[in-house]
Amino acid sequence: MGYTVVLGEALVDLLDTECGGAPVYRQAIGGAPLNVAVGVARLGGAAQFVGSFGDDALAGRIRAFLTAAGVGLDGAVTVPAPTALAVATFAGAEPDFRFYGEPPSYGLLTPEDLNVALVDGADVVYCGSIVLLQPPVLAAARRAWSLATGLRVFDPNVRPRLLDGPAALAGLRDVVAEFAAGAHLVKLSGADAELLYPGEPVEGVAAYLRELGAATVVVTLGGDGAVLAAAGADPVLVPAPRVNPVDTTGAGDSVMAALIADLLVDGEPTEPAGWVDRVAFALRVAGLVCESPGGATAMPTRADVLQRFTR
Repeated sequence: MGYTVVLGEALVDLLDTECGGAPVYRQAIGGAPLNVAVGVARLGGAAQFVGSFGDDALAGRIRAFLTAAGVGLDGAVTVPAPTALAVATFAGAEPDFRFYGEPPSYGLLTPEDLNVALVDGADVVYCGSIVLLQPPVLAAARRAWSLATGLRVFDPNVRPRLLDGPAALAGLRDVVAEFAAGAHLVKLSGADAELLYPGEPVEGVAAYLRELGAATVVVTLGGDGAVLAAAGADPVLVPAPRVNPVDTTGAGDSVMAALIADLLVDGEPTEPAGWVDRVAFALRVAGLVCESPGGATAMPTRADVLQRFTR
């Protein structure tokens, strides 16, 4: 079995909570791509994280966390910046993130920083998330996309707080179209789909991304499951298992991690039914993540998933 390269951001989340009746922030290591890399490793796959880290103690904690999780750092670089922070408050179905740090430590990877041999040798290359709003990392991601000889997977992971008006949204929509056109798999959330393509049904969004060139598209819908659009079949809704959620942080990332982990083992399914089975497994992984607090720390092993959701 080969390995996946996950190119994206690593940062520190400050999660709004209470202690002794007073509001406090709980520190957690985060970033959607970091969650994906950890999720792949927990599910038995080999993952290499590619990105830029700050030069402070928080960055040291991120590196130590990834190393302990079994994620390689051969493609990570250190930059002269404090670690970016994402402050999360919880008022609705999804956490609201505000980002702090200028320039953001995760946004300083350049095309020249890429470990070309690492990317070229990967069986799967993941790009996506908020790093694509940073010109240096967007250029690095484009280079990685062009270097990839294995499967290419993409997740836009849109954060509205980072989009400064309609022009920024239109620019991101163009980037999404660019990466989707060369992707073997695109995973996005229903919230991503609504922000990028307002008023369009998710089945239509999935079909549109396939028309652009994406081989397979998965749109996650929280407790309602996910819409799957694969070659040779109409879009289909794959139901999610019934769970007792306590924290949805990282659930969508765990879906991507599970899909990547299976791609590393068996490559792309040859029939739509194979994708249905894989998405169903990925939704069980996400369900288990939702039953534990935290994002990266909640990523389960295959044994955990099989124990929780016995057939």
